[in-house]
Amino acid sequence: MAETKSMLYRLKPLTDRLPTVKRPEGHVHFRTKIMWVVLMLVFYFIMTNVFLYGLDQGKSLDVFAGYRAILAGAQGSLMHLGIGPIVTASIIMQLFVGAKIIRLDLSNEEDKSVYQGTQKFLVLVMILIESVPQVFGYLVPSGNLIDGLNSVVGVGGLIDGQGLAQIIIIAQLFVGSYLVFLMDEVVSKWGVGSGISLFIAAGVAQAIFTGTANWVPAVPGEAVSLNNPPSGTIPKTIYFLTNMSAGDLAGGGYESILISPPNPMVALIGTIVIFMFVAYIESARIELPLAHGGARGARGRYPIKLLYASNIPVILMAALLANVSMFTLLLWNPDSILSQIPLIGHNSALGYFEPGQTNPAGGLAWYLSAPRGLHDWLLPMLNPAAYSAQVYGHSSLQIMIRVITYFGVMVIGSIMFAKFWIMTTNMGPEAVARKIESSGLQIPGFRRDPRVLKRVLERYIPVVTVISGALVGALAAGADLIGTVGNASGTGVLLAVGILIQFYEALGREQMMEMHPMLRGFFGGE
Repeated sequence: MAETKSMLYRLKPLTDRLPTVKRPEGHVHFRTKIMWVVLMLVFYFIMTNVFLYGLDQGKSLDVFAGYRAILAGAQGSLMHLGIGPIVTASIIMQLFVGAKIIRLDLSNEEDKSVYQGTQKFLVLVMILIESVPQVFGYLVPSGNLIDGLNSVVGVGGLIDGQGLAQIIIIAQLFVGSYLVFLMDEVVSKWGVGSGISLFIAAGVAQAIFTGTANWVPAVPGEAVSLNNPPSGTIPKTIYFLTNMSAGDLAGGGYESILISPPNPMVALIGTIVIFMFVAYIESARIELPLAHGGARGARGRYPIKLLYASNIPVILMAALLANVSMFTLLLWNPDSILSQIPLIGHNSALGYFEPGQTNPAGGLAWYLSAPRGLHDWLLPMLNPAAYSAQVYGHSSLQIMIRVITYFGVMVIGSIMFAKFWIMTTNMGPEAVARKIESSGLQIPGFRRDPRVLKRVLERYIPVVTVISGALVGALAAGADLIGTVGNASGTGVLLAVGILIQFYEALGREQMMEMHPMLRGFFGGE
């Protein structure tokens, strides 16, 4: 009896018609790949500076404010949603395939094509799911645009100027987000590495640079003073040291430099420590000896990195928590349609927010939100009287529960996503064994048989996958607790370091394949 195909095959006629980036028919030269990477990076920065037409920037709220660096977005621009829809679609597909809700064999090329097409369609759905609630809740059209459209379509009809303005903003968000998806495909197919990773690294690097060296005062539009110092760590430190007396420094000046927002010195130190630590553990690996069956004396090693699942689990967890924050905010906002849903609408247990704020002040959303440095958890516990406002009046016990909950969710969630990622990207023992065997390599002292290779790899890959997920989750959560400059978040810094190291290694592989074409088959090139 033939195996029944997945119902997702019914979507194939639709997904095959979606705009896509064609794969290169042959080998793409290294210089060409670099050109496409640079070009997409330029387009990314252009899109972050193209603001949405008809949006009232002053009245609009950013529901992703705490996740900007991670989602590679920019508030009020074509990149407002960032990579959120792409990553969320990936999360859903991985969960469904991993839980066998969707029965697809990703080692089968036909099933893999259906999986990728369905994920592409799901990206479009997620763009609408993430953009529509925001436009009807927090992205406010400008009065001038509404008045201009009212003069054209009139007032009181099926759709007025307000509704049409909202549709215009949604259309811009849709176009911008889908362009990001296509840019990711360009980098993946014609460039080096992943477009998503490239955009995250670019956004985090920009945030760290501005957080470190920005001379603009903390409150723009007001003169620089001791109460309104420069917002960058280094300019802020220099300003305090040159404008404070010795008594002022001893009476609270050093505390302002070291731990007071914005961008305290401890955040810069924490960022540097995280950078160096991640760079160190990225080099840790297990190396399996390999020999070529047809070329005597030809030996090599297959590295199994300690961070085997890379930083992908953290990206997926960050996107998941960002969506939790967004939807709890929409459920709490009385002006949102979602707030009218029985039981979960305007339910403080799920999460409640102060007026005009996008960071949760309590409820489940607060316990799942990332603390943004020592002033967001440790200092309120040590000195509740001075820092109680930072945690919306929560007790020390509640703060500790929040820290433990966030840390635990990040670690456990990253482990789960690491396992799903390995399963869905042909990085498991069986897939790696087939790749090694097809390249003509074998482990010395063992038969040349993919089943033997699989058994050997099963001793290492599943264990390293769990350790990898737990480690990146713990590093990201720990970095958030310490704090980083530029509101890059600990997760953002972790991702940026890992991405830069992987990009450097990818460049090395590309250069090697350029010089030694026979290596392309082993690395998956053409």
